[in-house]
Amino acid sequence: MLRVHNTMSGRKEELRTRREGEVGMYVCGPTVYNFIHVGNGRAYLVFDIIKRYLRYKGYRVLHVQNFTDVDDKIIGRAAEEGISPEEVARRYEEAFREDMRRLRVLPPDVTPRATEYVEKMVRVIEALVEKGHAYEAEGDVYFSVTSFPGYGKLSGRNLEDMRAGERVEVDPRKRHPLDFALWKRAKPGEPAWDSPWGPGRPGWHIECSTMSLEHLGMGFDIHGGGQDLIFPHHENEIAQSEAYTGEEPFVRYWLHNGFVNISEEKMSKSLGNIVLVRDILERYDPDVLRMLVLQTHYRSPIDFGPQALEEAKRAYGRLEDCLFALSEYLQQKEQVTSPARTQREVELTGFFMEAEERFEEAMDDDFNTARALGVIFELVKALNTYLDEQAVMATPAGKIIAGQGRDLLLKLCQVLGLFSPLQEEEEDLYGCGGDEELRREKKAAGDEASAESRLPAPQSLIELLIELRARARAAKDWETADLIRSRLEQLGIKLEDRREGGTRWKPA
Repeated sequence: MLRVHNTMSGRKEELRTRREGEVGMYVCGPTVYNFIHVGNGRAYLVFDIIKRYLRYKGYRVLHVQNFTDVDDKIIGRAAEEGISPEEVARRYEEAFREDMRRLRVLPPDVTPRATEYVEKMVRVIEALVEKGHAYEAEGDVYFSVTSFPGYGKLSGRNLEDMRAGERVEVDPRKRHPLDFALWKRAKPGEPAWDSPWGPGRPGWHIECSTMSLEHLGMGFDIHGGGQDLIFPHHENEIAQSEAYTGEEPFVRYWLHNGFVNISEEKMSKSLGNIVLVRDILERYDPDVLRMLVLQTHYRSPIDFGPQALEEAKRAYGRLEDCLFALSEYLQQKEQVTSPARTQREVELTGFFMEAEERFEEAMDDDFNTARALGVIFELVKALNTYLDEQAVMATPAGKIIAGQGRDLLLKLCQVLGLFSPLQEEEEDLYGCGGDEELRREKKAAGDEASAESRLPAPQSLIELLIELRARARAAKDWETADLIRSRLEQLGIKLEDRREGGTRWKPA
């Protein structure tokens, strides 16, 4: 039974989806005016891990993640750089896609851009005005929070307390200080669309409501994002969506990941402690950053810094070393006279089954990746101990156990996104831009491929190519040896020639 922590109820609940075996998931995407920082990166890694696990459990996941490509920040950046807001948005949208590719984050199924849905947003706003939930004020349109009795139910706030805590100057055109903009009147030189209230552009909150309703419908399963989005963004989404449709709930389960702290302070632009994802990826393997995220439960804060990254790097190295050692053992020639399957090997087979069950129990408990990693490292310890016991004595039974252990270790790691190089079909999906029809066509074509087809090259093929390369080197055929190394790197396999002889491999 998979249980998730629902921010709305404040407790863990069994995941009961709208349609059996299917999950509709919306994750708030980036406002494309700058490169993403590790705080943003954590959210996308978290929901990538959640999506991967849902798929592992057999769910068909429809993942929608938007691009906010019209916004005050984009307009401000365009003015600074002397280019159009559209050029700014496209530049940083592509930068975001590249960062996600490098992080090996699986692409969403649908990536709507806000500017492509303005006409539909206008229709939603018109309906809210007609129903008395919104009002026009000098070309701007505001949502009336007092018209929606449930306002504050996600964040646990009430209007009285929120009003008492107001410290900003109140716009006299608003009926209540917390009324929020659905439509903004255009200023000279800003992007603008026609509307019943004159030229303007949509507010941030109405964008996500319109796009999620368009692709997932009312009452979809999971809405995700960082804790900083609970109020006001997600609170406002609920109010306008449920007021517009007259139905509830807008979303069945609200999932929010914790903050990233630098020296125990929240990462923020105001503190000037922003660290960009692309800067980290210049110094560390993408899986090291993923490991750092996995080591902490997604709802808890992460203290980010050089020490934390180095610890994650060492932990990741333990996984790599175990896989290398298993591969080396499996390449050894079997002894001519080998003992039958021992009691130790029977016990290990049982341990493998138990480990997979405990891994699932951890992930079923609100995606507890820290506990799941604990199981993986228990598996690593057991496999390392077994290899030490075997010394250099490779037996048929020993190879079977080592192969089972390696396959299980790789399987559980890849459920979490570790050792999963992004394959060509996924890169193609990332490159579709806003062309959703093209994206759907490419995804449909790839849906027939099995899960195995997205994994690195099979073990036996890698070992064969390594052997052929060794023969080429022995014959001083350096051109062929270099070609094999190059082609394996293209497949996501890195070779390491050892000083004492032999070659081992690892995911690139």
